[in-house]
Amino acid sequence: MNYENTAAFTGHRPSKLPWRYDEADPRCIALKEVLTEQIRLLADRGVTTFLSGMALGTDLWCAQIVLDLRKENPALQLHCILPCEGQKNKWPASEQERYRSILKQADDVVFVEREYTRNCMLERNRYMVDNSSILLAVYNGVRRSGTGATVSYAKKCDREIIVIEPASQSISSVGGRYQGQPS
Repeated sequence: MNYENTAAFTGHRPSKLPWRYDEADPRCIALKEVLTEQIRLLADRGVTTFLSGMALGTDLWCAQIVLDLRKENPALQLHCILPCEGQKNKWPASEQERYRSILKQADDVVFVEREYTRNCMLERNRYMVDNSSILLAVYNGVRRSGTGATVSYAKKCDREIIVIEPASQSISSVGGRYQGQPS
């Protein structure tokens, strides 16, 4: 994996988003369109490897977008970075099926831990930042969250960070050579 051509995803779980689990909500549809545009812009810049932590919401949406874009750009790779086995066990059946489908199509699956530990999610997030040069974050600014901790760690590691605010879909960036424009 070439660190310079790698981007990682982070974002809030559906329970923290204004529309919660309703993917038919126009705000969710709009967010997915912005994510698609940003991932396409990254690919246009030469980013070919994408890391997803495979959590509900943003991670799964971004992973699916990469797989969809790979149909037109076969150079794109998806690496699923899992905190532990059984990550999906308490999810709704439809989300478990989405998760399994994405894993089957991924180029690589990495387990940070085999068993659940108190820190396995944090370790997964740090692994993704450590192995990428760009972090694409769906982030509402709440620091006391897994997404907030990941964004803070990426800042500390001097990564380029592209932040999409989930409710407004406004785009901002920190560090690096951000080339995208908000739609």
